Amino acid sequence: MLMSNFLKSRSSIREYKNKKIDGETRASILKIFEDLEEEAGGKYFNFILFEEGERVYGLLKGLAGYSGVMIESPHYIGVRLKEVNDESIINASYYAEKLMTKLSQLNLGSCWVNVKDVDKGIRAQAFGEENKNIGYIIAFGYPKAKNPFLHEPFSSRVNIQDIVFDEEIGRPISMEKLENRGLDDLFYYIRFAPSNYNKQPWRFILKNDRVILLLESSEDGKTDLMDAGIIMYYFVEMAKTIGINRQWNITESVTINHDGKSYRQIGEFLL
Repeated sequence: MLMSNFLKSRSSIREYKNKKIDGETRASILKIFEDLEEEAGGKYFNFILFEEGERVYGLLKGLAGYSGVMIESPHYIGVRLKEVNDESIINASYYAEKLMTKLSQLNLGSCWVNVKDVDKGIRAQAFGEENKNIGYIIAFGYPKAKNPFLHEPFSSRVNIQDIVFDEEIGRPISMEKLENRGLDDLFYYIRFAPSNYNKQPWRFILKNDRVILLLESSEDGKTDLMDAGIIMYYFVEMAKTIGINRQWNITESVTINHDGKSYRQIGEFLL
């Protein structure tokens, strides 16, 4: 599947069949773990397969997810950071989203589940003492069939010109300029990337030979770096479709204020 089509149709799967993966699929998933960890240099994270989904769900029900709404699935994947720092969080979410793309190629659905607010003692019961600091897990499995007569809820997306700026934040960019640079499709499709609570907190500045990524901060000054890694992944994949094969450079944190909001500079991408 083309990345543009995948992004536009990407949705978090919240209902799964009560069906375990077979041995061949399990082996494929473990190989994906190994390949992605190696690709990341083996220094940021580990993926961990939790096969006792019923037990994990029972321990986390009413505690994990959004407002305690836990996703029930036959299996879960843990994302364990080797060190808790900005670079590790960004890389872990980048490769976790890449993992979820590969799961879809095995006809498996997936969904992020936030477990950061769950008591560490309960997390230790669910994942093991050595994994009690895991903040996010991925529910995955075979999706339940959708009712063809039931319309899926639509998540609105911000306009390109609300997230992409010319030289500095707040300065509108023309679609003509994006088209001339060959970036119009890239920015059109990455708007469909997932984000925590669908807040779409990313902003981009097109400046000379680079794109600068900003992430909106909350009122208490915090940024969800998981969202940074996710949008970085899809940006890189969409850039490949227009012949740009590069990676993001994580930059020194800089805070930029605009229109009553604060944004944190995350990285730069050379065009």
